[in-house]
Amino acid sequence: VQLQASGGGLVQPGGSLRLSCAASGRTFSSYGWFRQAPGKEREFVAAIRWRGGTNYADGVKGRFTISRDKAENTVYLQMNSLKPEDTAVYYCAADSRTWVISALTLENHYDNWGQGTLVTVSS
Repeated sequence: VQLQASGGGLVQPGGSLRLSCAASGRTFSSYGWFRQAPGKEREFVAAIRWRGGTNYADGVKGRFTISRDKAENTVYLQMNSLKPEDTAVYYCAADSRTWVISALTLENHYDNWGQGTLVTVSS
């Protein structure tokens, strides 16, 4: 089982990026995106349950959208109105257990992690 994250890059403030997390080998019950900025701890960004339901960190609500493509077994993170403080390495994670959506903010509720993809927001 492997999670492959992609889509990071350099974007100007106010711009957009879409991150992808492709799962190979199986479909998980829940997926999440976390990020780690330089010198900071990793933090929750967004989560989605395969059967529906989403959760977002307060700082990204209204700007980021998490979605899933069942046919492609891929989860996306559409990031709009990006700010310099969104600069971080973004990680996708997945779990086979069924958690309530509010529990998906916790790193230890994920048993599979992909490699990070760097997002840099700068002019």
